[in-house]
Amino acid sequence: MALIDTYRNSKLTKEKERAKLVSDKAKEHLKIAVLSKKAQAARDAIKRTKTVSTINTKLKEIDKCTSDIATITKKIADMEEKIVNKEKDIVNYQIKIDKEQAALDKKKQTAEVKLRKDQDKNLRDIGNTLKNHNTLHLRTQSEIKALKDIPEKITVLFLASNPLDLSQLRLDEEARSIANMIRQSKYRDAVRFESRWALQPMDLLQAINELKPTVVHFSGHGSDNDEIAFQDQSGKMKLVSKEAIVQTMMASAENIRLVFFNTCYSKNQAEAISEFVEATIGMNTSIGDDAARVFSSQFYSSIGFGHSVDKAFEQAKALVMMEGINEENTPELFVRDDLNAGDIILVNPK
Repeated sequence: MALIDTYRNSKLTKEKERAKLVSDKAKEHLKIAVLSKKAQAARDAIKRTKTVSTINTKLKEIDKCTSDIATITKKIADMEEKIVNKEKDIVNYQIKIDKEQAALDKKKQTAEVKLRKDQDKNLRDIGNTLKNHNTLHLRTQSEIKALKDIPEKITVLFLASNPLDLSQLRLDEEARSIANMIRQSKYRDAVRFESRWALQPMDLLQAINELKPTVVHFSGHGSDNDEIAFQDQSGKMKLVSKEAIVQTMMASAENIRLVFFNTCYSKNQAEAISEFVEATIGMNTSIGDDAARVFSSQFYSSIGFGHSVDKAFEQAKALVMMEGINEENTPELFVRDDLNAGDIILVNPK
């Protein structure tokens, strides 16, 4: 198992442990409420009676309840301390995940640079050989023609935000599914899949400027106020307005052809940004984890087979229906006014 996967599994374990502590803490608070009610009932009984034995019995009940409440209160305090420690562990594991992801990305980029240098050297060698041998010249011409049939490479930038104080989405499963479907597509070598996790506002422009993506994909939480949930430095939710997202995309639209919002209530963001890029996808209501994963992975698979954005969108909806997920009408496709979705092909060998 890769080190980054070990960190992710450890973080998930800590999140589950924290969730159990929060649940147990709520149960202990419920016990206090029951004991408080019981003590109050005893006090009310004392007010209604003049019998000494009854009064003494009720006083003992009150003392017992008070003692039990004190014990439970101490237990709750211990739980709260453990919850704080779990949250610190979760943040530390996220830092390790980000550091490991950065190292993997750097290693991948280094390998790609080396590959490009090797390819350049091979082309120079071929050019020298062509000058000396007519047979090799003809063979090389055939090889060059085959190379021209390979599409120009595009970059898909997957941006994931899963704040600690919101319900946890299975974004890693979505990213893994998209990557697998791209690898199984016909023109898989033409699609470069890059991901950035625990997205903070400062990370967005950094990633766009660094990678110059063709497709920007947001995955995470959205609000019904047209906001997207990023993360702050502590890993908790930081809402970013529709206007800020639109301004960012408008200022970065030179290389971007498609913006995909795989977040709840993102229709308005997508529609606004479609004025500046060729196509956008957004959700007109909330969308479940399974629907988001199935729809996005099939969409990028279709793109990897050289289909148009329109055909990829319709095939993605079809797979959602075949999987029996009744959310095929949640995604919506928007296209710039001067374009047709059927003419927009991101991976085109022709």
